[in-house]
Amino acid sequence: MKQIVTGIVAHVDAGKTTLSEALLYQTGAVRRLGRVDNGDAFLDSDALEKKRGITIFSHQAVLKTKDLELTVLDTPGHVDFATQTERVLSVLDYAILVVSATDGVQGYTRTLWRLLTHYQVPTFIFVNKMDAPGTNQATLLADLQAKLAPGCLPFPIGDSAQTLPEALQEDIAMQDETVLNKFLETGTLEASTVRDLIRQRQVFPCYFGSALKLQGVTELLAGMAYWSQPQQVQAEFGAKVFKITHDEKGERLTWVRLTGGQLRPKDVLVDQQKVNQLRAYNGTKYTTLPVAHAGEIAALTGLTGTYPGQGLGNQVDGSRPEMRPVLTYAVDPQGQDIHHCLAVLQELEDEDPQLHVTWSEQLQEIRVQLMGTVQLEILQQLLHDRFQLDVKFDAGGILYQETLTRAVEGVGHFEPLRHYAEVHLLMRPAPRGSGLTIDADCSLEVLVKNWQHQVLTSLKAKEHLGVLVGAPLTDVHITLVTGRGSIVHSVGGDFREATWRAVRQGLMMLRDTQGLQLLEPWYRFRLEVGQAQVGRAMTDIQRIHGTFETPVETATGTTVLTGVAPVAEMQAYSQEVNAYTHGQGQLECLVDGYRPCHDQAAIAAATAYQPTADLANTPDSVFCAHGAGYPVAWDQVPTMAHVPYAYSAADLARLTVETTD
Repeated sequence: MKQIVTGIVAHVDAGKTTLSEALLYQTGAVRRLGRVDNGDAFLDSDALEKKRGITIFSHQAVLKTKDLELTVLDTPGHVDFATQTERVLSVLDYAILVVSATDGVQGYTRTLWRLLTHYQVPTFIFVNKMDAPGTNQATLLADLQAKLAPGCLPFPIGDSAQTLPEALQEDIAMQDETVLNKFLETGTLEASTVRDLIRQRQVFPCYFGSALKLQGVTELLAGMAYWSQPQQVQAEFGAKVFKITHDEKGERLTWVRLTGGQLRPKDVLVDQQKVNQLRAYNGTKYTTLPVAHAGEIAALTGLTGTYPGQGLGNQVDGSRPEMRPVLTYAVDPQGQDIHHCLAVLQELEDEDPQLHVTWSEQLQEIRVQLMGTVQLEILQQLLHDRFQLDVKFDAGGILYQETLTRAVEGVGHFEPLRHYAEVHLLMRPAPRGSGLTIDADCSLEVLVKNWQHQVLTSLKAKEHLGVLVGAPLTDVHITLVTGRGSIVHSVGGDFREATWRAVRQGLMMLRDTQGLQLLEPWYRFRLEVGQAQVGRAMTDIQRIHGTFETPVETATGTTVLTGVAPVAEMQAYSQEVNAYTHGQGQLECLVDGYRPCHDQAAIAAATAYQPTADLANTPDSVFCAHGAGYPVAWDQVPTMAHVPYAYSAADLARLTVETTD
């Protein structure tokens, strides 16, 4: 039996969970058709989900039809839980994107499409709610082709390529030049060719129906059974971790998708830890497995320290998530033990690393990072229901980032009694969104392999903060260019201290020469207002430092403005829209990444961050002081001198100065 893992993704209220229920019901996996509204949906089993009527956590179900065993992963539809949806995408064979016929392609639909493209997930599309009055298949199909991809094509019922209408075969062939040439020569399109085009994300089969009325669901299942093909698996063991949860007894579960080989209980995986149990979940129930095979999903017990995105066996770790929080909140423990609150939040961070729980010993303060207010409300309720903790959060703030505008060489020196290490790091601006990248360009004759490894490991060991407002450093490429150690005195940890000093000193040098830039998150918005309010809307967007494209009039007489604006300025704008449109306007905002801050000087002044007072991030020693960086222009990088910039004359007399020509 062919085994396929699919995830159902959609904009909130598109009918994603309803489709999941319909698939389960049609295949006999459940006897009764559950409803989100009634709180009895098979895959919305959590009490919070039943209370809210939305999917908050990803859940798993297994169904069988003909020769297909389909593992279905239902995902959250609200943008505040997009990080959970993204984690699931990395383990899918295929995705089912649900689009509401009454709403069409929404902003978050486009975000999901971008994520599906990023993870190269082949996608089937189900246009739901076709039973609603006024829906038109041709209009909806044109919308999909214009906003998602030209390869979105309507697939009929059928078990072979011969049943596809000739016009559809031609449309499919036109998605690839080589396929088109062959089709023009032979006049036929082989089923294997269509499957390959779907796998390569050149063709996206579209099905139309109503999940609530079980219309089009059978066709979707038949299409997936025939047009999907399982991924190639490896003989050697490999697995991807995509989720961490705790069961009702508090036992930690590591959810994995096996990409190769087999896995059995008592196998040793991470840090000599053994897998105690293999579980195959179907809703809230599970069965234990004697062995898990490549292509299957299993929940493992007995492991600690695993994390979403981790690769096991021969599988490498996944890339940095595309969706990241942009808001930060301080926790108000309401008189409860703050260290207990910290321990609880760290347990939740184990399940969702994007919470980024931080503790300030100086301020005695816990901070978390979130996507939005809905996630904040769910977090508060989760703390109450699961841990009996009633806490509050402050008003929240923007999560800024810092980057470089030019290159600098940071020098770090660490030499207390019987210790010695020196590190030179070249730090350069990197493309937007690339994060922190690290490499070495240092001769092994200058710094032996083990010491170089210690430097690179130390750079990856913690989140480095900038010195403008103490925000995380990003979009920087750091290269180890030279250094020095002592066979007699250099021990473990010396290069870590020197490395962190080098980063901080380089940043301090740039701070003094205006070589740092503050980044803030921006929204991509869609604002729909009446024609009488267009002028007000355009004035508002300009006032909040946003930009917009040419306004577009809709068939219903409203006007749509799309553009970008800073999150800091747009946070409370929805209330203004409701006020001046008397509840008739619609504002939709999605995070569109980070851009230069529109008011850097004001934010820096308001923060009043003092890097030398940040004891946790300000390294110090008798041989180094802040300002010991070497600023480098781009055209000088190849000929720069590796000079300990802020050393005293006595230090320089003792050290050998290295230069390159």
